[in-house]
Amino acid sequence: MLKTYSTKAADIKREWHLIDASDKVLGKLATQAAGLLMGKHKPTFCHHLDVGDFVVVINAEKVSVTGNKVKQKLYYRHSGYPGGFKSTSLERMAETHPTRVIEHAVKGMLPRNRLGAEMIKKLRVYVGDAHPHQGQIKATSLKTEEKE
Repeated sequence: MLKTYSTKAADIKREWHLIDASDKVLGKLATQAAGLLMGKHKPTFCHHLDVGDFVVVINAEKVSVTGNKVKQKLYYRHSGYPGGFKSTSLERMAETHPTRVIEHAVKGMLPRNRLGAEMIKKLRVYVGDAHPHQGQIKATSLKTEEKE
């Protein structure tokens, strides 16, 4: 008789992955990071558990986009008050908060529930090469950045 394997919380092993965002397209970078955060690259992946890994993205200010998105793409927010609807272009967001551009793109590719909220906490985005997670990242996990 064949038994179906079910992943348990004790079976989850998390690794750290480093992604260099310099000269990468925002959408492709976000899909790669979201897949690692969800754990879709693991044979123990299951939809109802957070089996994903930690992802560190460096050089957030050097990410690129295609087409006219720099001028045309807008990020929206609302204060909750009448007339409190505001928008910011990608160009302005990349100047002021380049890490938020990547965080917003990755968050849009994660599940919209408590599980997705736990997954996004494992994403770390930094401007420049320096990051405080050098001790966690192993040399073997650097292969994910050269996959493209």
